[in-house]
Amino acid sequence: MRTIPDDESSFVGRATELRRIGAALFRGRLVTLTGPGGVGKTRLARRVVALGTPAGVDGVAWAELSPLHNPALLAATVAGALGLSDHTARPPAEAVRSWVGARRILLVLDCCEHLPAECRDLVGDLLTSCPNLRVLATSREPLRVRGESVLPVEPPASVHEALALFADRAAAAGSPLKDEEDRELATALCERLERLPLALELAAAQLRAMPLAELCARPRAAVDLPVAPPYATPPRHAALRTTIGWSHELCGPLERLLWARLSHLPGRFDAHTACQVAAGGPLSPGAVRQHLAALCAKSVVTERHGAYRMLDAIREYGRRWLAALGETATVADRHAGHVLAETRRAHAEWFGPAQRGWYRRIAFLHSDLRLAADHLLATDPAAALELIGHVTFFWVCSGYLYETRQYLELAIRLVPDAGPDESRVQALWSLGLTRTLQGDHGPARETAVACRRAATAALDAEGLGRAAYLEGLLHLLEGRPLAALTVVEGPLRDADGRDADGREVDGRDAESPVSGRPEAATALCRLVRIFALTGTGRLDQARSEALGLHEVCAASDEHWTRSYLDHQLALIAVLEGRTLDAVGHARAVLDAKRHIGDDFGIAMALDVLAIALSDAGEERSAAHAFGAALRFWETVGHPQRGTPEMAALRDACEERLVHTLGRQEYDRLLDAAAEREPRALLSWATRGGPLPPR
Repeated sequence: MRTIPDDESSFVGRATELRRIGAALFRGRLVTLTGPGGVGKTRLARRVVALGTPAGVDGVAWAELSPLHNPALLAATVAGALGLSDHTARPPAEAVRSWVGARRILLVLDCCEHLPAECRDLVGDLLTSCPNLRVLATSREPLRVRGESVLPVEPPASVHEALALFADRAAAAGSPLKDEEDRELATALCERLERLPLALELAAAQLRAMPLAELCARPRAAVDLPVAPPYATPPRHAALRTTIGWSHELCGPLERLLWARLSHLPGRFDAHTACQVAAGGPLSPGAVRQHLAALCAKSVVTERHGAYRMLDAIREYGRRWLAALGETATVADRHAGHVLAETRRAHAEWFGPAQRGWYRRIAFLHSDLRLAADHLLATDPAAALELIGHVTFFWVCSGYLYETRQYLELAIRLVPDAGPDESRVQALWSLGLTRTLQGDHGPARETAVACRRAATAALDAEGLGRAAYLEGLLHLLEGRPLAALTVVEGPLRDADGRDADGREVDGRDAESPVSGRPEAATALCRLVRIFALTGTGRLDQARSEALGLHEVCAASDEHWTRSYLDHQLALIAVLEGRTLDAVGHARAVLDAKRHIGDDFGIAMALDVLAIALSDAGEERSAAHAFGAALRFWETVGHPQRGTPEMAALRDACEERLVHTLGRQEYDRLLDAAAEREPRALLSWATRGGPLPPR
């Protein structure tokens, strides 16, 4: 499940509220924390989780909804928070219902107010279908779901608690309260700011620029804030308007401009994105970095490990100013252009040493990618098509097949087929791959044919290679390795002068099946050929070609292709009785997958590892590995899959394990693995060692 976000600062007080929330979660299955922006709803929810899993709950999933602007992706966001990597064509809500089932899960939905109807429908559906699920929501208004316990969150009731919070933040700002006079001034300020936590934090941050006495003497002027949207509760706290306005007044003109422009960003961002989106006019890239540091000093922006973010109320204020400046569309265009440029680089550098870094980068930019895609669909669908086509290989490894397919199908409908276009070829290939991995083979085959035709019309050699890979993959998954060999023969002959049997053609050098670093499409086609050679029993040739391509991938620090080569080398070793080699290659697969994700590939590798461990006489470890594989197969929404030859090996191995261990012990080992966290299972499977204690 997704890691619960850390607090950027210490937690102060709120003991009474924490007890109320804990009691409400014990009694009911839906608790909603309501209140205005800045009152501390999210901080309370985080603290509840940080203090330990509530009674009757085995796991917690945190879904941060603030960056989500597309309501259609709510269920997909929740699926991601649960750690699902669903590889089926079913709607995400169905996948979530199926996976949660009878599990005892606490689902935290943070910031529901901008998606009230969608949250209401999803939560109602999940609570009806999943009897042991509990939901903790934060929102400015109740969800209005049957059985909901609504807990209004108020500012601290005690001025002493508010003062403790202000004193803590003042000390963090380098201006601790020194004496009783400071405490009296601070107490009056806390009352003036209605003890609202965000107001107190923003006020304390201003002590970096002025003494406490001057801060307390500031006028309480009315300050513009965004007009309250229809979902908001009636505003009770002028304090928030006052302190955000004070922070704005303390900013210089360029800091205010940067604040407005950064408010377009949906969630976390880094300095590079800030420069690309906010620079322009009087703001140079150097000035962006300088003034970003100033905004952090004023607590307008928070920073943690190089990632920046704005709180919702501050972002809303900035967007109001962005609109007043007339820059909303300009900044949205600039943001989409920056994200598109990032995806172009990621696509171009996928096969090579930058691959691992791009998987991390694309994951970090996920909310930005969604926002840019939504904007481009409305303003430039062809660019949206290109953007999603470029990130497909990254997204499918991370389990975002549903949204990839939704975006691609919509963009393809919006973009007319006006002739040869490499972006359309890439998009068709991406859609075909997504449909293939969802098990929707009929539509996938039609898309593969359309991709090949489009690539032929565009004279796109890379596209032809990708189309061949897609058709070959479909043949492999449907048990036709000879057909897969035939499909990739043409592109590989053109790429390296060899036919499907590895024989030299056209008089080219046949010294090695791999010469130099191939293009991505060529590497993919070679991978299909290696799988097909294994499937037809030509193990010597398959091993030789796999080792050759593996060497190239290792030299380039490429992980995805290398991981599937190690999978085939493990399978070949199993078939040839080389047990220790099989175990080593299977663990190499898992080590590579830890860097890039890909739950589907992890599940396949765990099956091979289990078979190899069984052959090595490590029956209990083999059973645990099968249990780990089942855990990952469940997250992708499929029973055990892969190429057909794996099924017979898997079934025979399980039969031997049941015979050796006994059904009761075998099932116990499977169940023990199913109860462990995926990361712990992956760590054990990669490194080996003793089984976890009973």
